[in-house]
Amino acid sequence: MDMTRPGPVQWVRYAYGARLPDRYREWVLHDATDRGWLARFALRVAAQTLPWLVAVFVVLVLFTPLPVGWVLGAIAMALGLSLYFTVTSADELTEARLVKHGYAPGTGKKRRKDKHVSQW
Repeated sequence: MDMTRPGPVQWVRYAYGARLPDRYREWVLHDATDRGWLARFALRVAAQTLPWLVAVFVVLVLFTPLPVGWVLGAIAMALGLSLYFTVTSADELTEARLVKHGYAPGTGKKRRKDKHVSQW
């Protein structure tokens, strides 16, 4: 399979939910269904969340008397909760991403089942 991978800027746009051009369609299917798909999904969630958490860290450290350790602990919990709540919906969110890229609903689940792909 000749698969074109998106560049860094396109990947960031994709991570935030943008539709990639059709030349990346096979890569999107690979990303959503092949071995390690759930780990890649979690990486995208972290990429979406980290900029916001860094901004919160800066604001809390600069404008509140909270100790840095407490702020880091709160940010770690926020990242953990963000990952937990999105990863528990990964199947549905990944299917929506595939539909956005022109695949029939259920394509991802069927392909993962047919290939006996593990989540991690």
